[in-house]
Amino acid sequence: MTDFNRNTKAWKLRTRTLELGRRTLVMGVVNATADSFSDGGLYLDPRSALARSMQLLDEGADLLDLGAESTRPGSRAGDSSPAVSAEEEQARLLPVLEGILKERPNAVVSVDTYKAATARVALKAGAEIVNDVSGFQWDAEMAEVCAEACCGVVLMHTRGRPEEWGAQSRLKADELLTTVRAGLETSLNKAATAGIAPEAIVLDPGYGFGKRFEENYALLARQAELLALGRPLLAGVSRKSFLGRTLAPLHGGQDAPVEARETATVAALVAAVLHGASVVRVHAVRQGVEAARIADAVMAAGERD
Repeated sequence: MTDFNRNTKAWKLRTRTLELGRRTLVMGVVNATADSFSDGGLYLDPRSALARSMQLLDEGADLLDLGAESTRPGSRAGDSSPAVSAEEEQARLLPVLEGILKERPNAVVSVDTYKAATARVALKAGAEIVNDVSGFQWDAEMAEVCAEACCGVVLMHTRGRPEEWGAQSRLKADELLTTVRAGLETSLNKAATAGIAPEAIVLDPGYGFGKRFEENYALLARQAELLALGRPLLAGVSRKSFLGRTLAPLHGGQDAPVEARETATVAALVAAVLHGASVVRVHAVRQGVEAARIADAVMAAGERD
């Protein structure tokens, strides 16, 4: 049964506070990478990434999530020799981050990184949020860096590292929810130990990150159960491979290509909002804003009833 109980909560960032829950916030994705699954190479040049950022803000993005290393399946993200060094990651990120804040000083920028060194530099340059796909698991210094900066954080659940995802055993729905909840609780405990205020934290179930195809649907159907952890939820379902797999019968038996997953993304986004997500992370912002508005209207009608 759909859960409409998305309570209004404050999300304390580095220099400001956002209200979550009254309406869905849309986070636009900007990948300054060569190999991201969705748009790798399109915005590697800082000028292209900056132009894309301005476009997403103009389309209604409430926040931007700026990343410079792909964590797609099979990547070496998080291991002892990541595909992108901290130095290269920073060289890609900083010109774009600085350009965004020069053009739009009030823009809220999140930096998608699991490296403490990159987070530290980005926060000094004006980032408000650190989006750590490892949930403080891959860099022992990350929680302390975020605590010192008093920034907002997104803690995502990842089941293993990208190179391990293909060998993960299949979990039943109850096992999956237990696993995700336990992982997020571990991340919350690390945050608390570092002195990060609960109000600074948003949780991400981690769709596609170590979850097998059908597991993502079980997680989406029961996502609202994670609200019991006490913090708002962010859902990143945009263009994910599990959507492409579902559309395969419509594409000659082959997974739908990334560019053919936008309608499926909208459907999954609406489901995520109706199951408790306060923030959605999307590549196509205009469609995301419109879909979130409809989902919010459905939720408001349910609350009145």
